[in-house]
Amino acid sequence: MLSCGVAVRLTTAGYRSCYLMKKRENKYNPKRALWELSAENLQICALLAKKVRYGGNPEHKKNPGDFGLTPPSGPRQGKSLCDVVAIFTRAEALRYLRIGLKKGLVSDRFVDGWPKNIWSVTENGVALEAQIENPQLGSYHGYPMPDSDPFVEEVLARWNLKS
Repeated sequence: MLSCGVAVRLTTAGYRSCYLMKKRENKYNPKRALWELSAENLQICALLAKKVRYGGNPEHKKNPGDFGLTPPSGPRQGKSLCDVVAIFTRAEALRYLRIGLKKGLVSDRFVDGWPKNIWSVTENGVALEAQIENPQLGSYHGYPMPDSDPFVEEVLARWNLKS
């Protein structure tokens, strides 16, 4: 992909063709919703917290830390970086996933027994969002949520509930 938003691909005949990437209409997924906060759901989340894994995505890392990732040579523009919230180790990222699960900050949509999303909040009050990357392993990759994302308010409101 070229930095101007033009992608280049190799055709079956071996020639390169260029095309403009379509701009995404909705910047944020409007289907996101928090799972109902009940005692039973919190028990399920506590069990998942013991098994969850963090995989990572190089598009959200400038400095790979101990993630074992090689940042892409041309990271996608607009991708939020974990580096800006000082998450440099897999252990830190996993800790945020586990805290989010224990607080019930999970999506109401599941894939193979795992919530599609898990949310958490840093010590500095920055909302984080993680997406399932491998439902067979319970592995996620995450990133800081931009302030312009309207779902941040819901995440922070749930986070601030007394548990």
